[in-house]
Amino acid sequence: MLIPEDGASVYESSFILQYLEWKFPETPLLPEDVDGKIAARRLEVLCDGVCDAVVLIFFERMRTEDTRSPEWQARQRRKVDGGVREMARLVGDRTFSVGDRFSLGDIAVGTALGYLSVRFAEFDWRSQYPNLQAFSARLEARPSFANSVPVPQKISDKVV
Repeated sequence: MLIPEDGASVYESSFILQYLEWKFPETPLLPEDVDGKIAARRLEVLCDGVCDAVVLIFFERMRTEDTRSPEWQARQRRKVDGGVREMARLVGDRTFSVGDRFSLGDIAVGTALGYLSVRFAEFDWRSQYPNLQAFSARLEARPSFANSVPVPQKISDKVV
């Protein structure tokens, strides 16, 4: 959630992006060219899918052992594995995920990797994908990332 100075909450990542693009056009988060916009949005959707799969695994693990579905968890795990593999391929060894400046693609990849570190720590993406480790380290050094490090919340609501 984004709470601007006027106090009117802005939520949902896509709407937050639009809000920022409209309110602060001098510092765009999307590249100017259409192919760059497509590449940045591709990363956004990919990273959202990885995070969604992690959420599904997290809640499945909260179920009682006799009601958990190993097949469902394996399916979600395959989504995470494939998504991170694709992130690593798309980012490569570049300084920025898309083009030559910080963009939505960098935010998407950086937040997804941070979320994996908090909610799916047993997945050692850092050793499997050294290029993502280096990319993440560069992002984590930015004040915007350093000042918003994700932390695990205690979730105790039961899953039905």
